[in-house]
Amino acid sequence: MAKILVAEDEEVLRMLVVDTLEDEGHELHEAADGREAVVSIMEHDYDLILLDYMMPLFTGLEVIEKVRNTPEKKDVKIMMVSAKSQQADKERVLKSGADYFIAKPYSPMELVQRIEEILNEEN
Repeated sequence: MAKILVAEDEEVLRMLVVDTLEDEGHELHEAADGREAVVSIMEHDYDLILLDYMMPLFTGLEVIEKVRNTPEKKDVKIMMVSAKSQQADKERVLKSGADYFIAKPYSPMELVQRIEEILNEEN
């Protein structure tokens, strides 16, 4: 299955996402803030990064900028999750370099379905 980074500062939400995706057979890594996310991304090769918009140390947008400016990491798939779900926010996220956007709150099954669609695009 896929190797996925879950970068989310809300511990309960991060644990829920990790547990849900592990149940689907994926290998999960976790980051509790933007700096941890960047370090993990630079150390590992991920099939998908699930990235919260509003995190301490680096926002999701700042993480995307760092990833997209690193040649060997620039093509990794990134899904931004955010409670900021107005159309302008979504456009800003996609323009920043995210490949996908999902608005909070979302159901675990909706997340699983979206991730499976993304991963199947590559096959």
